[in-house]
Amino acid sequence: MWELQADWYSPTRLLSDPTTQYDFPGDRFIPNRSLMDLDQAHCLLTTTTRKVFNPNFNEVYRQKLEDKLTLDSEGRPFRMLVFRGSPKSSRRSIRHIDEMQRQEVEALDYSTKQYQFRKLPNRETRILDAPNIKNDYYLNVMDWGRNNILAIALGSELYLWKSENGDVQKLLQVGADDYPTSVAWSGDAKTLAVGYINSKLQIWDAETSKLIRSLEGHNGRVAATGWNGHILTSGSEDKSIINHDVRAPNNLISCIKLHTEEVCGLKWSSRGNTLASGGNENLIYIWEASKMSSSNFLYRFNDHCAAVKALAWCPYQSDVLASGGGTKDGCIKIWNTQKGTCISSIDTKAQICGLEWNRHHKEILSGHGFGTSEHRNQLCLWRYPSMTKVGDFRRHASRVLHLCQSPDGITVVSAGADETLRFWEVFGPPSVDNSRISDLDSFLSLKTSPLR
Repeated sequence: MWELQADWYSPTRLLSDPTTQYDFPGDRFIPNRSLMDLDQAHCLLTTTTRKVFNPNFNEVYRQKLEDKLTLDSEGRPFRMLVFRGSPKSSRRSIRHIDEMQRQEVEALDYSTKQYQFRKLPNRETRILDAPNIKNDYYLNVMDWGRNNILAIALGSELYLWKSENGDVQKLLQVGADDYPTSVAWSGDAKTLAVGYINSKLQIWDAETSKLIRSLEGHNGRVAATGWNGHILTSGSEDKSIINHDVRAPNNLISCIKLHTEEVCGLKWSSRGNTLASGGNENLIYIWEASKMSSSNFLYRFNDHCAAVKALAWCPYQSDVLASGGGTKDGCIKIWNTQKGTCISSIDTKAQICGLEWNRHHKEILSGHGFGTSEHRNQLCLWRYPSMTKVGDFRRHASRVLHLCQSPDGITVVSAGADETLRFWEVFGPPSVDNSRISDLDSFLSLKTSPLR
């Protein structure tokens, strides 16, 4: 006869090794499970419920009873009816609900850690002068390419600023009666598309600084441009959207005229299958790339009350689009373009000139212009999807006209009507020395370089 040790089956043995983790739920031996409603029992045991007190017993009695049931002989926390299972294994749970709960807990823990150790910068890391930049809400004259070169149009001139060494190169200059109204780097950052006030659309070679091609089709200023592979899409004051195949001699693929006012916003999704266009008539159109030749749109959103220039596709949810309205609207709206519904909307009471998603944290940055709230002329960082404000940056003396981010997704540059470009390390982890601010007096004189 062998003797069963009492410690082997006693619940106290489960507490002997505090480093051992157990799968939940486990249970004690139940003689007849066929008479049990296990789903209800599991729910009762795992759901936190409020305590129900018997009015026949006073508080002193209840406290003594609780101590007897929750403390062992040495006064350590212990529950007689604790439910623990076998030591935790590395196998994947076969219970779908348990797996969903585990993923939610991990996501919450990850989100908490993200914001717990992250500190936003107090100031910009660099300031460049941008004289003669056009103070026009409808233009899109700044873009940061994958080659880490920032293209910016200052009046009738267009400059390339190299982030690695700070070199400035003048790419082109036109007459006084003409000036660039939109710029956009191609996906490979080898060419730059430039739209003009007089309806011209050109493609430039950034390496050789030579004009490659001029494209026809518009009869008004080209205020918005965007690339999708070898397809260049342009939107104009003439209310049209044109798709150009830059490889073909006859470049025009399709011309759409459904907007009733100027097209001032164009953004292709990261997968290249969907285009969003915003117009001065307060409308947003969602287009499928394969059906644009027929002018059949996928969705039309009319919830904004002012022109829609700011458009940005979510980098981690390909069917989510953010849009921002002009002065009379001031709302940031998040759309599900798969279902054609508005997910959320927040009224900032300030003109929204630009939107940029954070690729490293679930956040979105907005640049603001005219308005009646504290958001006027500043940058605001919002947490997604709750759209609660994380912080703001109030360094521009006038409205923020344009926003774009570096190829690594760490730095955001804002162009203001105060004729400055300000660089913010707002999307990634803070730098070692955030107090390092470029001194304007140390840059070159405006007489020798417009970017300094």
